[in-house]
Amino acid sequence: MKPLTIFYILVFYVIAQLLWWATIMVHLEPMRRGMVLGESFVFISLMGFGAYKLHRAINKEKKINAQQKNFLLSVTHELKSPLASIKLYLQTILKRDLDKAQQHNFISKSLLDIERLADLVENMLLATRIENKSYSFPKVPFNLSNLVEKITSRLQIHVCSSDALITKIQPDIFIKGDDFALSSVITNLIENAVKYSPDCLPIHIRLQQNAQGRVLFTVADLGIGIADIEKPKIFQKFYRTGNEDTRKTKGTGLGLFIVKQVLDHHQATIKVKNNLPKGTVFEVCFN
Repeated sequence: MKPLTIFYILVFYVIAQLLWWATIMVHLEPMRRGMVLGESFVFISLMGFGAYKLHRAINKEKKINAQQKNFLLSVTHELKSPLASIKLYLQTILKRDLDKAQQHNFISKSLLDIERLADLVENMLLATRIENKSYSFPKVPFNLSNLVEKITSRLQIHVCSSDALITKIQPDIFIKGDDFALSSVITNLIENAVKYSPDCLPIHIRLQQNAQGRVLFTVADLGIGIADIEKPKIFQKFYRTGNEDTRKTKGTGLGLFIVKQVLDHHQATIKVKNNLPKGTVFEVCFN
């Protein structure tokens, strides 16, 4: 029998006993009816409130445990896939007499998988340091336009063609911030768009500074979109819709958590909008 069920049986038993003894007391001393009823009401209210709070705490703990289980499963999947790929490429290079072009192709693909592993480890370390409040977010002036262009160029190789990532980047936009942490924001937002979009559909990346001096960075895709009920939850740590055993898209549930935490430390905001006719738009605003 589940511990929660046993607890509720005990609560019911205690309340039943209380009502039984209250009935006896009222029968024996009718003049004390008001006092007995008042004390019984207070006791039952406290028991009910305590049971409700305990029920919520247990459900919250179960939810956290489920999210951590999903996280471990997703990390396992994320690690196994590139490692198996790298192993296969290197074994092929060693066992077969490949020409230089084939070797170069296999080594290039191995480096891409290593890059995936590096991004995963970097996300995990940054999320841990943010949660432990051990990351200081050093802020210095830097060229955000150059950073966006650099990251977009690096991620071009992960999509089917050079036309998949369509950029419109205003040159020489400078902000004061932590370029390392903000590079994780840009990378995670673009990788999410790639991950949840069908192959070869365009993803629009835009960086501009408006007349009021605000810097806007947007990533718009034509993917599966995000339901309105899910939008307030997607920045929670480990949160991913569905079950990790059946989910097709890869990920750890850390990307958008890192995005929100980093932007909060830069006094920047992020909005999630529906893209028309389908897809999602993430809009970051630096004031």
